Amino acid sequence: MRNLLAIERFCLYGHVVAMVFGLAGLLWVVPHPGILEYLPAGPTLFRWSMAGGGVGYILLGTMAVALYAYRTLGLGSLITFAIAAVGVSLTSELLGTSTGFPFGNYSYLNGLGYKVAGLVPFTIPLSWFYLGLASFLLARSGLAAGGGAGRYNWARSLAAVFLGSILLTSWDFVLDPAMSQTALPFWYWHEPGAFFGMPYQNFAGWLGTGVVFIGIALGLWKTFKFSPELDQGQLTLPLVVYLANFGFALVMSLAAGFYVPIALGILTGALPAVLCWRATAQEELSGALVESAQVIEASVAATKGS
Repeated sequence: MRNLLAIERFCLYGHVVAMVFGLAGLLWVVPHPGILEYLPAGPTLFRWSMAGGGVGYILLGTMAVALYAYRTLGLGSLITFAIAAVGVSLTSELLGTSTGFPFGNYSYLNGLGYKVAGLVPFTIPLSWFYLGLASFLLARSGLAAGGGAGRYNWARSLAAVFLGSILLTSWDFVLDPAMSQTALPFWYWHEPGAFFGMPYQNFAGWLGTGVVFIGIALGLWKTFKFSPELDQGQLTLPLVVYLANFGFALVMSLAAGFYVPIALGILTGALPAVLCWRATAQEELSGALVESAQVIEASVAATKGS
């Protein structure tokens, strides 16, 4: 298990570093290619990063979250969530790129790896998986905090599905406007929409896709009686993954001058994610106080009895 943790951390650090290098390439090198002349291996490294940088950071993020889920949630929880996330998101993306439903009319360009059916890069459903799981775990644990015996009842669980889907969609508030209009875009809209180039339908598609696959995963967890309980320390990786990916999108949107999507993303995504994480700390403190009080009461009772 210690070896798995080391690999997980390596993948997480690599995931974050790859995004930093990606930002440097997209915002610094692409607009100023002359910079490469001052680096002996600059042109070669730049070609490699442009050819596989997007694939690399998504694969590293997927591996980090998958290893984390195996270690903390168990193999059953990991497999059921992954099947639901990859299956539903790939179906939605294939429909979207071929029919325009549910996201709108768009097409993927190069830079994100082999395209399934010539339409959707294989890395796209993987990103739905790892961001979806991070979002759901934060939402589920945050809403369960302080719930006592009914902390994981159906009402709270369904609310977690919806909140997790909102966190996931909020990431796209910030990501999509910049990534589809950067100097080196990875996808484009056939008909630019009213929201900074995106159709409003895209957000409904994101929210709906998230609700469906997270809901299916929750149903499978309930069916097989998977009910992992995570403390604040165990939720650190989901928070780091979420905020790192959000930060990547935020910097891209800042560079493009898209401030409204940033504000919306922070209010509906980054801030709720942090609050969910903090809620688990408050629950841990309450639990520790209750346990301490019980120990004191037992000690007092024992003293009186003697």
